[in-house]
Order: sequence, then structure tokens, then C-alpha cells
Amino acid sequence: MPASPRLSGAPLRRLAQFARTSVGGVALQRILRAELRIDALAGLPESARGDVPLDMRPVAGRAPRAGSGEELPAPPRPWSETTSSYVERYREGSLTPRQAVEKALEEARRLARLSPSVGPLCDYADAGALEAADRATERWKQGKPIGPLDGVPYAVKEQTAVKGMPRRGGTAFLDPSPQPEDATCVSRLWEAGAIVIGMTPMTEFGMTPNGANSKRAMPRNPHATDHIAGGSSTGSGVAVATGLVPFAIGADGGGSIRIPSALNGVFGIKPTWGRVSRYGDISTGSVAHVGPLAGSVLDLARSLELMSGHDPRDTQTWLAPPREAGSFVRGVGRGVRGMVIGVEEGEWAAASEPVQRAGREALAALEREGAKLVPVTLDLARHAPAIGYVTIACEARAALRASWREHWQEMGDDLVVSFSSLDAFGAVEYLETQRLRAGLRRELARAFERIDLLAMPSVVAPAAAVSERDMSTGFLDTTVIDGLCRFAFLCNLTGLPALSAPVGCDIFGLPLGLQLIGDAWDEATVFAAAAHLERIGAAGARRPRVTVRD
Repeated sequence: MPASPRLSGAPLRRLAQFARTSVGGVALQRILRAELRIDALAGLPESARGDVPLDMRPVAGRAPRAGSGEELPAPPRPWSETTSSYVERYREGSLTPRQAVEKALEEARRLARLSPSVGPLCDYADAGALEAADRATERWKQGKPIGPLDGVPYAVKEQTAVKGMPRRGGTAFLDPSPQPEDATCVSRLWEAGAIVIGMTPMTEFGMTPNGANSKRAMPRNPHATDHIAGGSSTGSGVAVATGLVPFAIGADGGGSIRIPSALNGVFGIKPTWGRVSRYGDISTGSVAHVGPLAGSVLDLARSLELMSGHDPRDTQTWLAPPREAGSFVRGVGRGVRGMVIGVEEGEWAAASEPVQRAGREALAALEREGAKLVPVTLDLARHAPAIGYVTIACEARAALRASWREHWQEMGDDLVVSFSSLDAFGAVEYLETQRLRAGLRRELARAFERIDLLAMPSVVAPAAAVSERDMSTGFLDTTVIDGLCRFAFLCNLTGLPALSAPVGCDIFGLPLGLQLIGDAWDEATVFAAAAHLERIGAAGARRPRVTVRD
């Protein structure tokens, strides 16, 4: 079957109208099932299945790796400001938090005025941010910062609660009233002194990874503004890539942190399931994780360090074993000597030539630094996207039942098409898919009995081109969707930590990502490898064509 064409504008609207009919929803699901390889799941052998999972506890292959004992220097600073450079400048008095926040808010609005827009914020926290910045400025004058990020600006995806800000989830109809309290991850960053400057736009309910949303003025890719920035944490990726902030909060249910990280050329990590509390975030279900995007591995590790920990308001965080404070940041200096990295050739063959070339060059660089590359076979890995599509789609459809019933006419046409096709899934098929998910978890755990990391592409290809109509009306393109999610669901389904590192660009200057996957609860090893790539110049956030002004 040839791939369906990309649809936007009037053709997409007509398709959405057809999808709302009883015949249309079933017909569209048949097409999507074939194009996204969901039909192939029924033919997998019984041996590929396990019992229906009763909990989401990640299955570890072995205890977290201890490292080689090396203590290497931090990677060189990227082109943009980092949390360390902000703190250094505050300490020496060459910059104040008030000045930093004022500039960030001003530059966010300037980027939004560009045509096409590269604006990474959809809601601005001027009053609260400037008030917090004034307090931080006074503390620095007295030499009494309250935490390691005192006065450092950052941004938050619009599905995560920030007190006094709306939490709209990329929609036009969710209550825009100010949130009464912060999400747990936000409150922990406040305790460290970090300052929220605003909310970043996302695709509607996070249900598409392409970065288009007819309900928002979505930012384009700052490396090439006629290309997508990816999603669903679109604005968070662009905020970091343009240098507006050193890190931002995102969320990842099927690659929504790693996809914009890869397409915009920054670092992003989906942590182990339960590592970061989801309290205050609209994420539900069994695949969605909250995590950071950053311009450097050190900032990624530092922000995850602060966001993590047990939270009585999210029972899933109690799955995490005790962790020594500072272990993520220390992992940045561990190096890769003696590290065993698995390479699944069948998965690499599914990526485009530029992605394969850049990723393999980065892995060869790690091998020269003392890592060992070994082949691994994962029979179910190629089916992970289809398992993931069924899982996230059914869980989202159930969670958003009231929104779909009462507000479907206010949703984008692409989301209407997707949701209309979901009613044709049955409970038995969902549960059968979860049995395959159990088999996938078992397969990954066995692989990690003999490897420390698994290396895969982040996405199939660089950022796709996009038209004005595509961005203004939203668009449906199963080839783009599958290319973005192809390697992502493996870790959402298993709960394993996965990081996307920028390892170069194609001939057109579009970023390329390498995905480093760790065993359960072993983010430190993931940080060690990514930081070493950054240290030796094999990975790093490159300055895009559109940035904040110096």
C-alpha cells in the first residue's frame, strides 16, 4: 500500500468530517493500522507475549553500572548561556537575575514576531518572573543565593502546572485560569532558585510529534524555518535551541522530549519511569514521562537531579530505588572506558543515511575512547512503534473521553481524524498489545544483562519541510509521524531512560540525533556517554540560524 499523502487545509477538513461518520472512522482506522504496521502485531508468535503487566515497574537487566573511576573535566561550554555561566556572572556582578529575565522575556517576544515565527513561549510570566528575579538579585548582592540555580531562567511546557499561569495543553478549550499551585517538578526547581519565564507551546494534547497545531502560533525550526521543530514539546525544544534558556521542562509519551531535541539539535532525556513526579502535569496513562531538555549534558543532568525524587502525591515515584545525591552530575565526569554499548543493526537499517552516518561516527568516537561496541538482537524492537501507537492512543482516548464528547468541534482537524479512528479499537486488542509490551520489557532486560547502553537513532530522518498551510491548519502525514516515533516508543513502553544527543547536521544544516538508552534507574551511565561525546566534540548543540541576540 502506498503511503497516504500529506493532508492539510481544506482536504484535511473534509477528511475530519468524513471521520466523524460511522463508516469513516472504521475506514480510516483500517488505513492507519496498515500504514503504522499495527496489523502485523496479531501475527506475532505466542512466545513474544508475556502476561498482561500489572504495574509499570521498569525491569532492570542488572544493577546500575559503577563506572571506571575516572573523574574527567566537564565538557566545554556550548555557544549559549548555561546554568553555570549565569551563576558565575551573577557571582561576579557582570549580570543580575533581573537583567537576565528581562532579556529573556524581550527576546521571546522578538522571536515570536519573526515571520515565520520562532517564538518559543505561548504565555509569558512577566510579573511573577520579574518579581522573583528582583528577589534573586538582592540575594546575590548579599552573597546568599538560595540554591544552585538561583536566578536562572527556564521555561515549562504548557501541560505542566505553574502557579499563576494557565495550563492549556495545546488546546483552545481547556480552562485558562491560573493554576493554584506548582507541579512538583516546578516547585523543586523554585526551591533551587530557578525562575519560570513562561509556558512553551505544544501540539494539541501532545497527540502528534510533528510540531504543528492549528490552535497555536507554533515555532518553526530555528536551523531552517521552512522545517518542523518536532513535538509535542515543541516550544521547549526551540527555547533551548535558540539560547533563550539553558533548559526547559518537557514531557514524553512517545518521543515528545527526544524528537524536538533531535530536530532542534539539543540534548533531552526521558528519565526512568517514576524518576520524576507527574503531579501537576496533565500526563496520564502508562507511557508519559516528565523530563528536561537542555543545551548541554551538564545542564540536563543538573536539572534532572533537582526535579527527581519521591513524591507522596505520585505513587509511581516510590518505585525508584534510593539514589546518592549528586550522582547524575557526577556521572557527567565518568567517561566511557570499559563501557559496553549494544548496537541493533536491524534498527539502524531503518534510519536514513545521514542519521546512520552521524550516529555511527559518534559511536566510533566512543569506541576509540575505550567503549566496546557489541551487536545485539531485539526481535520485538521493530514492533515497538505499533505497540506504542495502540497503547498511547487508547489510553489518551479513554482519559480524554469528556473532552472528545463535549469539545470535539473545537479540536484541530488532525486530532479529530485520529480520535475518530480510535473507537474501532477494542479492549481485547489493547490487552493483547500489553502482553506484547510485557514481552518487549523482558527482551530489553535480557539485553541489558550484558550491555551498559543501547545505541539507536533518535528519529529516522532530519526535520521534514513544512508549508504555511500545514502550520496554520495542522497536517496529517503518517510517514512523518512514523519517522519521528520509529525509535522512541521502545523506551516509553519499557520505562527505560533514553537521551537524544545532537551528533551533527546533514548537508542542509539540519540537526541529527543519536539516542542513548540505559538500563532501568541508570541515568548516570547515559549521562556519562553523552557527556563524553560532548567532551571530545562528537556531540554538541550547534548555534542555529535563528537565535537570541548576544
